[in-house]
Amino acid sequence: MKLTLAKLWKYLRFPKSVQLFIMRLFQDVFLVGVTGVIFNDKNEVLVFKHVYRAHSWSLPGGYIKSGEHPLEGIEREIFEESGLVVSADSLVKTRTDRSSARLDFCCVGKYIGGEFKPTHEVTEYGFFSQENLPHLRTNQLVLIDRALKQRK
Repeated sequence: MKLTLAKLWKYLRFPKSVQLFIMRLFQDVFLVGVTGVIFNDKNEVLVFKHVYRAHSWSLPGGYIKSGEHPLEGIEREIFEESGLVVSADSLVKTRTDRSSARLDFCCVGKYIGGEFKPTHEVTEYGFFSQENLPHLRTNQLVLIDRALKQRK
């Protein structure tokens, strides 16, 4: 009788926590990130000046915590990095970066309020029209364009 790994897995009936532990031992690990395209009432895009990025100005973003939905993750990241409150409404794109084993969800939402507080990650913020954006990476410009088209 030939016992396959799948049959063995089914036969052993490990609890879910044990199954996840075993899978993590043998599977590649990905970081799961979020990027936000956040609009104000004038249809301008929220951009942060980051301390640690090669292009200092960029869309807000970060990494999702365990058990967190991407929309919750971008709302939390923006609040933690700036004190600004946003509502993430939808996902506009999912992308992968094979070189860094990163899966990234791009979320679209709107600015609600809050008071900007500089942090160790973000020193400035601004809302910019598509025509007046600071120098951003090309992939972020594509995300903004896609989000604008989705809003129309």
